[in-house]
Amino acid sequence: MVTRSIWYDAIIYLYALSLLFYFSDVARANRSAKQIGTGLLYFVWVLQTAYLGYSLYEHLGRWVFSMFETLFLFSWVLITASLVISRFYRIELVVFFVNLFGLAVLALNFFSDSHVSPLIDQWNINDELLFIHVSLAVGSYAAYTVSFVLSGMYLFLHRKLKQKSWTASMKKMPSLEKIERYTYVSVVIGTPLLMLALSLGVAWVLIENNVFLLWDTKVINSLLVLCAYGFYLFQHHSLSISGPKLAKWNLAAFVIVLLNFILSNVFSGFHNWEMTGVGQ
Repeated sequence: MVTRSIWYDAIIYLYALSLLFYFSDVARANRSAKQIGTGLLYFVWVLQTAYLGYSLYEHLGRWVFSMFETLFLFSWVLITASLVISRFYRIELVVFFVNLFGLAVLALNFFSDSHVSPLIDQWNINDELLFIHVSLAVGSYAAYTVSFVLSGMYLFLHRKLKQKSWTASMKKMPSLEKIERYTYVSVVIGTPLLMLALSLGVAWVLIENNVFLLWDTKVINSLLVLCAYGFYLFQHHSLSISGPKLAKWNLAAFVIVLLNFILSNVFSGFHNWEMTGVGQ
């Protein structure tokens, strides 16, 4: 059972990691990121195929599958289809969203099955899913915070250069071009992390069998955060908008992040920092 738990964890984490690299390629053509993402996705496919092969061997003579195995097979089909699309049609945006859905299905499947035991006896299986969800969300907010600081630095440096007011502190700053590139990279890191966090959060809500939690103020505001940074990437990538206008939009997007943090303590019914224990 412990071996299976490690097997499941490896599939989930590698699957999520592959999507991060895929998103990097989708946001801005990055051949290296695409190759790594595709390689990880193939490895996930191999792990799933090996598990399915083992399951078929166990089912010899009785072709009856459990819900867990059926959903696992569904996830495998989604990955297989996405790899075919990536290989022959090269529609990477479709590949990303198909696999984002596939990861949510796989996470829901793993963490809702009582037979998929965690490595620690005292650790509730739902707690592991919630832990991953929170970790991804924290990582995304950290990346957005970095992008916020960089945008503030960009606007400060841009204004000083425009006024031709050179100061000693400016010597320690990178160029406007580098600051803008670092800001973009931070958003590219934060956005897929938040996407994954929301996907796993939805899976956790479904496991808890309380769909009304999807209407929680924190959930709605998290979607607004995702839309704000998604529009940032759209402006940068498709509209070729850059400079102060894009930096100001990034600062405005971070205001929504701050509101998201405040709402988690004031209005959210289940997202708050006063919880005495996860899953209690």
